Amino acid sequence: MRLFVAVLPPVEAVQELVDAAAPLRGTAEGERLRWSGVEGWHLTLAFLGELPVVELDRLEQLLGQVAAGHGAHRLRLAGGGNFGDRVLWAGVEGETWALKRLAEAVRVAVAELGVETDQYGFHPHLTLARAGSSHGQRRAERRAAAGGMQALAEELADFRGGEWEAAELHLVRSEQGFGPSRYTTVRSWPLARWEA
Repeated sequence: MRLFVAVLPPVEAVQELVDAAAPLRGTAEGERLRWSGVEGWHLTLAFLGELPVVELDRLEQLLGQVAAGHGAHRLRLAGGGNFGDRVLWAGVEGETWALKRLAEAVRVAVAELGVETDQYGFHPHLTLARAGSSHGQRRAERRAAAGGMQALAEELADFRGGEWEAAELHLVRSEQGFGPSRYTTVRSWPLARWEA
């Protein structure tokens, strides 16, 4: 199974972002992008790739331990950015230090199964859209595409959604095919609640 671990924003937070991003879709730059399916919007903590089903029980045990050791925290979707000319994303504010610690704990736990996560540092974000293939693009076209992506990101700069509680850790299956990827939660665990 193709799997990743994520935090899922609530419906209200997703709708706020849908409303903020709607004007961008109709722009010339926005029409050239492949927009991710709203029903699958998530904050990826670790991409695990293809894992054999026989590893699932041990993976679930490890993720349950991670969830039990990390508390729920407050977040909001806010701002926007881009990874070069490839990805347009919405940012995250709030207790991002807790989200980063949770992501690191997930990466350490899955390493026990021999799973290597991506080599880039964790950057809290929600992917909105991706560019098409840049294969064969000339340098000037790539520069123009990056500028267009940057302009879309700047349009989201003032966006601030409502605050919400990240209270669950999700193991998600990704199925690819025609159209946007489809995501199904395999299992979720509540994050710990500690009395102040």
